[in-house]
Amino acid sequence: QVQLVESGGGLVQAGGSLRLSCAASGIIFSIRTMGWYRQAPGKQRELVARITSVGTTNYADSVKGRFTISRDDAKNTVYLQMNGLKPEDTAVYYCNADLVSRQVWGQGTQVTVSS
Repeated sequence: QVQLVESGGGLVQAGGSLRLSCAASGIIFSIRTMGWYRQAPGKQRELVARITSVGTTNYADSVKGRFTISRDDAKNTVYLQMNGLKPEDTAVYYCNADLVSRQVWGQGTQVTVSS
């Protein structure tokens, strides 16, 4: 059974930093593209960052230069380092595993940035 468990969310002031972690089980982690998405109240879920099995990354324009996605295949974990947080980054952040035939999602972790 595939499972993704996120951690690291919380409340932070604008300009602060947080690091999200997503631990995966039940998949061959090293060959999978992993991603972070977010959903703010009243908005659609959107891609924040994605990293392929060979380390190629892509980011939403709104987070480029502030957020960094990375992975540790030995720990089956993907990270999202978020610096320079803004109130508009407030959302529930979801970890995603692309299994090609289907997408798997974590339960989400709340990130709240106060002004």
